[in-house]
Amino acid sequence: MTQPPSYPTPPAGGPSPAAGGFAPPSGPTSQGYAVPPQYAPPGHPPPGWVPPSPGWAPHPAPPPLGPGGQPLAGFADRLLAALIDVGLSTLVAMVLFLPPFLLFFWNMMDDLTRTNPDGTLVEPDPGAFMTDFFLPLLLLELGLFVLMLGFYWLYHVEYMKRTGQTFGKKVMKLRVVPLDPARTLDRRMAGKRYAVQHVAAMFLPGLSYLDGLWQLWDKPWQQCLHDKFAGTVVVKVSA
Repeated sequence: MTQPPSYPTPPAGGPSPAAGGFAPPSGPTSQGYAVPPQYAPPGHPPPGWVPPSPGWAPHPAPPPLGPGGQPLAGFADRLLAALIDVGLSTLVAMVLFLPPFLLFFWNMMDDLTRTNPDGTLVEPDPGAFMTDFFLPLLLLELGLFVLMLGFYWLYHVEYMKRTGQTFGKKVMKLRVVPLDPARTLDRRMAGKRYAVQHVAAMFLPGLSYLDGLWQLWDKPWQQCLHDKFAGTVVVKVSA
């Protein structure tokens, strides 16, 4: 009696031999077998993940650049530069304003404390109040106001146009440059900045705040309103 052919015993857990007496290969063949995806348990890194080295940090985004390729000045730097300039201007104003006002009020108090021969105070003349006090005070304030505008012109136009820097901008390493890199900063550009930033802001309530905050949403050059009017931008420099 003929015995049936014997087949090799398949390995434990392996596939059953196919008809013909051989088992399919365990690895990929020329037809290819898809490798099942590997999943990591929740809360664990995926297979092959390498932790970053100590001290690693993501690279910060590069600062926006001006038309000439220099980094644009940030809001905080410009604010600090403006505060330095305001402090310097306040010091100059005190030097200019304080002596005339002290002299004026000294003379006024001397007139108010005059006495008659009997020791009683001289009654002030209501009509003389306008000519002896109010009108001179008004003229003094007007003259000092014009003098202060002249100082601002010298400082923010004549001085600034030479290098594009005031004292505050020099401390914060900022510079005013034309929007067109082929041009140089001149008196006309500096004068337009001065007209909006210092003259118009004195007469239009809230303009100084709007002007300074405008750069927060202005794209792409982060200009204030006086920059837009003058065609300038403020950039960060090394010195």
